Amino acid sequence: MRKRSEPSRLAIGAATIVVLVALWYVVTSATHVLPAVYFPTPAEVLRALEQISVQGYADGRLHEHFLHSSWLVLMGFAAAIGIGVPLGMLMGGSARAEALINPVFLLLRPIPPLAWIPLAIVWLGLGDAAKVLVIWFAAFVPAVINSYAGVRSIEPHLIEAAHSLGLTRAMLVREVLFPGALPLIFTGLRLSLQACWTTLVAGELIGAIVGLGHVLYQAGLDLFPAMIVVGMVSVAIAGGLMTSALSWLETRAMPWHRG
Repeated sequence: MRKRSEPSRLAIGAATIVVLVALWYVVTSATHVLPAVYFPTPAEVLRALEQISVQGYADGRLHEHFLHSSWLVLMGFAAAIGIGVPLGMLMGGSARAEALINPVFLLLRPIPPLAWIPLAIVWLGLGDAAKVLVIWFAAFVPAVINSYAGVRSIEPHLIEAAHSLGLTRAMLVREVLFPGALPLIFTGLRLSLQACWTTLVAGELIGAIVGLGHVLYQAGLDLFPAMIVVGMVSVAIAGGLMTSALSWLETRAMPWHRG
């Protein structure tokens, strides 16, 4: 049953996109309900796509912008996972660690990631390091919160049973806490990945030389709606590809949770 449902889902998704593109053509090219000055036609977007892919735009071609932005997101995302998930699990599994760390985390948590941009520029300049730092903070908070909630969601009797069997602390984490927290950890990773792309695009609007956010910024200055749409669709595709990769990893990491 699962094998049959997967192609049907893909077919429905493809049909939805076809309908949206057809509606876009009707309201722009066919009826001019939306004037081209406000929203570009499909033909204009294709010409803008050809321009940035072949000739380049905003100091780079599309694949250069795409790869650069994706690399920054991956670096910030990986750093947030490497720090945020263990920290959240530590707080969830130890009352002492929670008492020590949680007050500081509660002070930092309400600060929007974009509010760190000026300080990141002061510390690291206008280069990629400042953007990675801001991306890291955006992904760090959801990773910590959901890892903490994942550990706390584990039934207490499972932990008591593990202690009664004589499991060491390391075995308890590896065999009980981490597998039990994985569903919520992956929920946090999805939220973190979305926050990464939102923050990256905003960060690249300021002081970037290359990147999808820089494309959007330059297209806005040039009053180039078609190129703005190309940039937006590129961000959506990049984010969708990374989300799909994360979903693939989730099914491999939690085979018992596929249903």
